[in-house]
Amino acid sequence: MTTLGETVALIHDWYPPGTAESWDAVGLVAGDPAAPVRKVMVAVDPTEAVAREAAAWDADLLVVHHPLFLTGVHSVAATTPKGRALAALTSAGCGLLTAHTNADHAVGGVSEALATALGMSRLRPIRPAPTEPLDVLVAFVPTDAAPPVRAAVAEAGAGAIGDYDHCTFTTAGQGRFRPLPGADPTIGEVGSLAVVEEERIEVVLPRRLRAQVVAAMRAAHPYEEPAHSLIELASPGSLEAGTGRVGEVEPTTLRGFLETVADALPATAQGVRALGAPDRVVRRVAVCGGSGDFLLDELASAPVDVYLTSDLKHHRALDFAEAAGPEGPALVDVAHWAAESTWLPVLAGRLAAALGDTVEARVSETRTDPWDLRV
Repeated sequence: MTTLGETVALIHDWYPPGTAESWDAVGLVAGDPAAPVRKVMVAVDPTEAVAREAAAWDADLLVVHHPLFLTGVHSVAATTPKGRALAALTSAGCGLLTAHTNADHAVGGVSEALATALGMSRLRPIRPAPTEPLDVLVAFVPTDAAPPVRAAVAEAGAGAIGDYDHCTFTTAGQGRFRPLPGADPTIGEVGSLAVVEEERIEVVLPRRLRAQVVAAMRAAHPYEEPAHSLIELASPGSLEAGTGRVGEVEPTTLRGFLETVADALPATAQGVRALGAPDRVVRRVAVCGGSGDFLLDELASAPVDVYLTSDLKHHRALDFAEAAGPEGPALVDVAHWAAESTWLPVLAGRLAAALGDTVEARVSETRTDPWDLRV
């Protein structure tokens, strides 16, 4: 039996809540972590209609992209739309989990799903997610004492790179020093210059482990005062996770790219609208699932042919056009719900693959795009 808590932990592993924006509200909204989970429904919006669909299907968990409660509330009574949505879920014993900006940035998340749906390849984030700060410890050790020092720093958490551990680099050389009065040297004599065959050990470590790794090195080192240094590394950012995605498509025109977009996304009253010359060549594309207005300024001068996102406003689009000029990127605006719905089958597929026959995952059939007609 798979529990709600185990399912939430799995989804949080894919889309860590700690990567969500500070203003966001993500995580488990309702449900007992000890309750069994046999059916999971995924949707963009936690509307009352979606909640009732989940309840009618006997879902044990509804996973949504947009938060039901993004700001504080004073009541969840069933006299409001949000209250009725929550009541429909809780009365049916269905939990509710939100994965919002944490799912936007993640590998296998919303922007990546949108890019993949559009046939983009060689994907990279527009703004790479920050990676954990790293240091390099450099220590100088007598040759015969180098193996235990290397082992000690590895056991303390240094030298882990990807799927490898105990990663160090060593070069041979000579150490010189003269013990002064008051010293208790392991090698050499007070007042005399000592020359020792030594090894320079270099090892990378998470900055948060700095104190314990240095302490482990000192404990294993034979010298009274080990010569060592710490170098802070500049973070290049993640190559996979982060805001939006940029990638390549088969060369086409802007008009041809728009046709690809229209075919890939569910049809909406808004449709697909663009700013740019219809016959311009399109090879490199940037996308941001959801409202990507905040990237307009930097992408106006970026080396891309098109930027695709949602919820663009009149004045911001005009500013982008003027900043980009005729040689800069074209701009494409699609419906918010349509862009983010590309993530739903990805999430359902991941759940089915991870949980096997114990849990059935399904994409909601309720359309939550708010616009119905265009005349």
